Amino acid sequence: MIVQSSPAEVLKAIRAARRAGKTVGCVPTMGVLHAGHVSLVERARTECDFVVGTIFVNPTQFGPNEDFSKYPRTLEADLEMCRHAGADLMFTPQTASMYSGDAQTIVRVTKLATVLEGAHRPGHFDGVSTVVTKLFNITEPDRAYFGQKDYQQQLIIRRMVVDLDQPVEIVTCPIVREADGLAMSSRNRYLSTEERSRAGQISQALRLAQQSAGEPQLLPQEIAGRMVAHLESIAGIELQYAVIADTQTLEPLVDRTGQGVALIAARVGTTRLIDNEVLQFR
Repeated sequence: MIVQSSPAEVLKAIRAARRAGKTVGCVPTMGVLHAGHVSLVERARTECDFVVGTIFVNPTQFGPNEDFSKYPRTLEADLEMCRHAGADLMFTPQTASMYSGDAQTIVRVTKLATVLEGAHRPGHFDGVSTVVTKLFNITEPDRAYFGQKDYQQQLIIRRMVVDLDQPVEIVTCPIVREADGLAMSSRNRYLSTEERSRAGQISQALRLAQQSAGEPQLLPQEIAGRMVAHLESIAGIELQYAVIADTQTLEPLVDRTGQGVALIAARVGTTRLIDNEVLQFR
């Protein structure tokens, strides 16, 4: 596995792979990898000839109350996980090589990026869409792999790719969960034992929504109300939102046609967690 921090050298290696007739898959990450990230690399390995992963803690997606300097860095362990998962190249740039001191350009998705996570973390998705555009420009992938856990993020990237005519297929991979249902996240490491037990109630609320979707008399807003009631009954969970939304627009779902997505954000102690589940109405 090649490890490279130079954007120019990464592009050179990828274009060599393309000249050899290889398809390129990209897995963008901010590091602190876990089994969920590994599953993305493994999926890319099964579908592409040349797999490039990126590890870059992107400063532009951190808000004023989010400490970029305290974000954990576990580069050596991350690289080892990607090596075992079958990555061919890992791109590990420095901030200076991604953003010049006088950079002025932002890639912004409008409507989708202003609700839910966008409302709670203003400007966050501007940083995401800008850095992902830059990573796509550097790695020129045929396919790029993202996890469903960041549901709104993958939806925004899909919209961006369509709107900007970027020649990339976006592949969304299933959430990988702990044995008790908690979605794997780099933030889980901050939970105490007691908080970890409480955090499992988030996935319990999503299971409740899934079960409720099978009750034909219940409207989406009533199902959302069940999630809210469940989570607000648990001491130590500060609920930010629990909604049922349209899977493509993220607007509140008003009827039981087809699919919906249940989305939750909550603080457990000082740790902010998100999770979701796609619901089938019947």
